Amino acid sequence: MLTRVDPEDARLSGFQSNDSRLTMSRRHSGYDANPMTIATPSTSSRDRLMVLAAAILFSTGGAAVKACTLSGWQVASFRSAVAVVAIFVLVPAARQGWTWRTWLVGITYAGTMISFVLANKLTTAANAIFLQGSAPLYVLILGPWLLGEKTHRRQLILMATLATGMVLFFVGSQPVSTTAPDPMVGNIFGAATGLCYGLCIMGLRWLGRGTDDVGATTAAVCCGNLIAALVALPMALPVSTSTPTDWALVIFLGVFQIGIAYAFLVRGVAQVPALEASLILIAEPVLSPIWAWLVHGETPTVWAAVGGVIILSATAVMALSSQRK
Repeated sequence: MLTRVDPEDARLSGFQSNDSRLTMSRRHSGYDANPMTIATPSTSSRDRLMVLAAAILFSTGGAAVKACTLSGWQVASFRSAVAVVAIFVLVPAARQGWTWRTWLVGITYAGTMISFVLANKLTTAANAIFLQGSAPLYVLILGPWLLGEKTHRRQLILMATLATGMVLFFVGSQPVSTTAPDPMVGNIFGAATGLCYGLCIMGLRWLGRGTDDVGATTAAVCCGNLIAALVALPMALPVSTSTPTDWALVIFLGVFQIGIAYAFLVRGVAQVPALEASLILIAEPVLSPIWAWLVHGETPTVWAAVGGVIILSATAVMALSSQRK
């Protein structure tokens, strides 16, 4: 789920281990021309399990959003409102570092949050999460202009691979179902999620440059959730019908799928090497369609499955190639 903050962005924003600072180049872009040295910390099974637990909780977003009978705007607004409180309580670093820069990055995070929910309400969970995974494509395209970082020939090949995987989601007819009532519009929202998340990734990198401010990333996450809650609220009201199950799902999404998951990520990623954390987090897009299938009987089209495999493979290659630099 898009709610996570990449481990390397968290480190770039100042998260430290007990005895060494963790700095490195970004996984999602793989384009950093000047990667920094990685001081490898001591990693325990508990740390890895925390990162894995975060990925598992993130992955439940699609199935939970679909199970809630509230509208997409209502889920987006109320989930983010709950998440603000949860993160503020569970992650102390979120209580500091609120500047105009974090609010600016928060706008891109808010766009990610809202478009992800709307995508899941209209298309399959697989399409929504895999299209979110196209974020590195936008980082590769816009990074040279927004961050002043060079794109190399190898990354151009990866860019073309990601674009190919993304296009496959729009190939052929996509059957309408109860959990995916308008797949084409949902796919457009999914693509918007990828764009917003790509901008958020670059924003988090921008926040982390030249500072050891521990609260920079978590403050941006809180800002983003607050903005999402407020922006979606006018479309969310009034709430004409709802059930106790709907509100239980909203609380689950805000507290567990975002708040606790993010707390696990922040604590676990401070000790897990960048490459390993990046690969563990790929469990999120792998598990998301599985939960949707188990809970709703939802299955992606063949083209979407192929596109998802291509995007996931390209993401893994980016992580590996970035580590070698």
